[in-house]
Amino acid sequence: MEIWHNPRCSKSRAAKAALDEAGVEYTERRYLDEPPTAEELDAVLTRIGAEPWDVARLNEPVAKELGLKDMERDRARWIEVMVANPALIQRPIVLTGDTAVVARDDESVQRALDSR
Repeated sequence: MEIWHNPRCSKSRAAKAALDEAGVEYTERRYLDEPPTAEELDAVLTRIGAEPWDVARLNEPVAKELGLKDMERDRARWIEVMVANPALIQRPIVLTGDTAVVARDDESVQRALDSR
């Protein structure tokens, strides 16, 4: 199990606390410090069952600067932009086995725990 975590995000801290409370072993990846590669992000999106625009943080200042909301929906291009600007990636993401979940609420965290 792995969590893509931003310790400054309350939802990310809550998901990490839930994993701790459940007593599961996991690896913490501070994805802002260690951004995913395009291949890693593509694989995680596939595991989530989502497109990059589905998990993009469109209200981030950099999203506005890049005009992300109006950018053509080209998966490879969006992944490239998100890898170059990891703050655009929704958090936290919990990876288990062959699945991944954007774990922004208790139900999502529980789905991740149930899928291990």
